[in-house]
Amino acid sequence: MNTKVVQDYYDEQVAYCYGCGRLNDNGLHIRTKWNGEEGICTFNPQPQHIAIPGFVYGGLIASLIDCHSIGTAAAAIYALENRPVDSQPALRYVTASLHVDYLRPTPLGPPLVLRARPTDIIDQGRRVYVACSVFADDIETCRGTVIAAKMPEKFLTGLTG
Repeated sequence: MNTKVVQDYYDEQVAYCYGCGRLNDNGLHIRTKWNGEEGICTFNPQPQHIAIPGFVYGGLIASLIDCHSIGTAAAAIYALENRPVDSQPALRYVTASLHVDYLRPTPLGPPLVLRARPTDIIDQGRRVYVACSVFADDIETCRGTVIAAKMPEKFLTGLTG
């Protein structure tokens, strides 16, 4: 597996995301590695990440799926273009759509393993459809789909609107 973590190469101005930003001291620090076919992420939920005692909060799971799928979309397009994740121009994505299906309660305790893969690439990578599953002790507890949209240039220059 490629040891490069996609989020480690995000430009500073987009590295503050609560979910995956390496520069957000209070964030989740979601880290996506690309193995050539799918993005892999391991996350260790903490006691404050509960919904009810013993189980992970569903909103946290949605955030994990969201940010990991966005990292996977970028990694997939880098791979499609046959270039490393640290090459320029940088490929950055934002969430256009997030859908989550909770299959069973996710226990707090075991590390969560997320496996995401692109299912469709539209308009030369402007949109990437990603399917993601969350596993606890090798049992799938949640499944999600994300549509990742190529980040508008104005996000990278600090403009809004």
